[in-house]
Amino acid sequence: MRLVGVLALLTLLLPSLASGRELVDLAGREVAVPDRVERIIIGEGRHLPALAILDRADPVARLVGMMGDYEAIDPISYQRYRERFPALDAVKRIGRNTRDTFSIEQAITAAPQVAIFGLYGHGPDTRSDEVIRALEAAGVAIVFIDFRSDPLVNTPKSMELLGALLGREAEAAEFIAAWRAALATVTDRLAAAKPKPARVFVESRVGLGTGCCETMTRGMMGRFVTAAGGVNIADDLIPAEAGVVNLEWLISNPPEVYIGTAIGNGLQPADAPWLALGPGVDATRARELLARSLTRTGIAGLDPVRQGRAHAVWHHFYNSPFNVVAVQAFAQWLHPQLFADLDPKALLATMQQRFQPVPLDGTYWTSLR
Repeated sequence: MRLVGVLALLTLLLPSLASGRELVDLAGREVAVPDRVERIIIGEGRHLPALAILDRADPVARLVGMMGDYEAIDPISYQRYRERFPALDAVKRIGRNTRDTFSIEQAITAAPQVAIFGLYGHGPDTRSDEVIRALEAAGVAIVFIDFRSDPLVNTPKSMELLGALLGREAEAAEFIAAWRAALATVTDRLAAAKPKPARVFVESRVGLGTGCCETMTRGMMGRFVTAAGGVNIADDLIPAEAGVVNLEWLISNPPEVYIGTAIGNGLQPADAPWLALGPGVDATRARELLARSLTRTGIAGLDPVRQGRAHAVWHHFYNSPFNVVAVQAFAQWLHPQLFADLDPKALLATMQQRFQPVPLDGTYWTSLR
């Protein structure tokens, strides 16, 4: 179907925004949205858990379109949702797992009132000018949120915005209060104790390539390092959110703490090169894969590997409203005596029980020792 025809069809399908209201999104845009939002599309399937914090009884009920990244990148988490909400399979897929696969026509024929996109990410974002123009011309309100670029600033803002958008202000406030309390447990203690910051290197998506080393710095999990009382040693080298350092540089600038992120999952074959964490991964398997990954040339000789201060964390915390759990894990790794009493595993279990409609299982971080 040609886009002109799709736009004409949409004028018959979309409810009027005449009785709407205005919200300010995370891009600082004033956006007119309907009083009642009943049909939404999401630019990343992995935003489903954020919707579930607010619509716990049925986060799929308002969802008419989504990208296909969730089932492709985090298949077991997706399966947990699919088992609980079988209607998820019937939600129109409006792209795969990159923003260049997003289909404007499929999005518009889903007849959404609102599109929820990330500031930056795998799906349509603030750089997607053609998508923005087409959807807005079709009468679709676009709201930008962010759990990725500046997660520890924008997570509560994003949840507050979604709560206002979906009429779930009370549910949003409940989550934000728990999230802020969990973060303050770390930041308040650091402010009082003023420990020497630990030097940290984060290797992102361990095993994805054969070289060394992809890392996160001024965005995503790079922000967790600072919040947990560390100095990200790649910050001065890479001014962007992420980048690559070479092995020689890493050996010449050794960290005190090494953290690798795991993109693998419980479905991967035994000989897969990736670290595996998350649902469906048992603790023994997670630790074995971490130990194996640390035998790589150059990595094996790093001080934190030889001293047992090497760890791995579930990669998907980088784009999740439950990111504060990873911050607590980081804090224990960076300052084990100061945070000996923290229990991030219990925190994750409690937040999952309170704010998610699907069960929790698996291993979400591990350590060499």
